[in-house]
Parts: sequence; C-alpha cells; structure tokens
Amino acid sequence: MQEELDSIILDFNSESLFFLNLTLAVIMFGVALNITVSDFLRIIKNPKSILIGILSQFILLPAFTFLLVTIIQPIPSIALGMFMVAACPGGNISNFMTSYARGNAALSVSLTAVATLLGIVMVPLNFQLWSGFYEPTSDLINTISLSPLAMIKLISLLLGVPLILGMLVRNYIPNFALKSAPIFKIGSILFFLALIILALSKNIGIFKNYIHYVFIIVLIHNILALTLGYSIASITGLSKRDRRTLAIETGIQNSGLGMLLIFSFFNGLGGMALLAAFWGIWHIVSGLIIATYWSKRQI
Repeated sequence: MQEELDSIILDFNSESLFFLNLTLAVIMFGVALNITVSDFLRIIKNPKSILIGILSQFILLPAFTFLLVTIIQPIPSIALGMFMVAACPGGNISNFMTSYARGNAALSVSLTAVATLLGIVMVPLNFQLWSGFYEPTSDLINTISLSPLAMIKLISLLLGVPLILGMLVRNYIPNFALKSAPIFKIGSILFFLALIILALSKNIGIFKNYIHYVFIIVLIHNILALTLGYSIASITGLSKRDRRTLAIETGIQNSGLGMLLIFSFFNGLGGMALLAAFWGIWHIVSGLIIATYWSKRQI
C-alpha cells in the first residue's frame, strides 16, 4: 500500500499555491528585516563558523540524507521528499529558536542571509545530484519533466528578491523594520501553518493512511540533522553557543520552500508532499523541545 504514494497526487488548487508563494515571500521579507550589511561584514572578519554552518547545511546534510535513504530504503517518492528537504536552506524560525536556546543569534542571522543566497543555486543542484545517485528516485525523476533553470528562477523570486527588499527596508527605514519584523514573521508563519493544515485536511484520507510511516522517517531524519549540526560544530572546536546554533540551523529546514517546489514542479506528488508537510510541523515541535532544554542549561 505504501508504494501507492509514488502515484498519488495531493489535492492543492492554484489559489492555495498562489497563497503559498506569497506567504513564503512575506516570511523571507520578514526575516530579512533583521539582516543588515554588517551581518555580511561579520562573515569576512570571522568566517570559520559560517563556513562550517554552510558545510553542515549544504554538503553534509544532503550527503548523510543519501546514506540514510540507502539504509532505510523508503519508497521513491518519500526518498525524493527527504532529498528535497535536505537540499533546502535553514528554516525561517531558526533565528527565533536560536535566541530562545541561548545560542549565537548573530551567527544564526548571518547563516540565514548566506544560506538564502546560496540556496538559489544549491537547492536545485543538491536535489538533482543526490536524487540522481539513488536509483529508485533517479528512475522516478526521469518520468517527470524537471527544469533546474525554472527551479532556480522560482527560488530567486521567493528567496532572493524578498531578502534584498527586506535588507533595503532595514537600511533605509530601520525603525519600521524593527517594529514590523516580528509581526511579519509570526503572522506569515501562522498563515503558512494554516496552509499546511488546509492541504492535509483536503487529503485527510491519504494523511491517515500513511502518517505512521511518514512520522517515523521524519523523526529519524530530523534527529540526524540536529545531531549532525551539533557534531560538526563540536568536532571543529566551535563554542557551545555556536554548537547550539548549527544544530538548529541544520535541523530546522525551510520545508515551506520544499512544499512549494513539490507542488510547482512535481504536481504535489504524494510521498514528497506528505513528508515535507509533516516536516514543516514536526521541526517546530522538535526545535521548541531542544531550545527549551538548552534555555534552562548553563553555557
């Protein structure tokens, strides 16, 4: 019965897809209201932690996801969803989670800025690369007309443009940016969650049939991501605050972007969409659990 997910298409109409596009752009704009030019200058002065964060997000997580996929051998559409989530940059709530966990907020913001720009190219590159290495997903990809260039264009509009606009507002209207940033972020994230719930509710039968299967995989994958970020930071000698930051930045992925790409380029392929949607809910839960734990411990 699980193999049916490779052919099931989730119901998500064009109006819902439009609002998902708009919501992700607004979320990114809200995140960018907290980013300044000095965040990029900080990278030049102290590049080590940023480079390790980029290594963790864009190199190690996709590679270890490939290893996980080869070990557990999920059905191809689920594996594609795992590759998509792993290819995405850090999630939009990672800055809040890092601050709550008493991590390095400045590093988190800097990583968000850099990963967002790199994600324009690295998301389609990583997804195409690792899904092509795994034979079952490679066979499935061959049945789908996928344009990496079209994906880059869409990601540029959703991540690059809002990032630049948000930074311009922060630079020229700083008071407005600081006051409105929390409203943009909280409001748009709540709306995004509502869209996920709407998508799941319209496909409640499929969700009920496969949630136990998807839940276990998302749980394992998310634990892997969190552990990977913390471990690489520890191995490379970063501070405890930076270790917490990299764990969150690696474990809190922008599954909303993954969802949008899945509905835009894969027509809401069942396994992919369910995995990304559930990741979008679960990483908030896991992030709050680990952030709450760290917030109560001494650094």
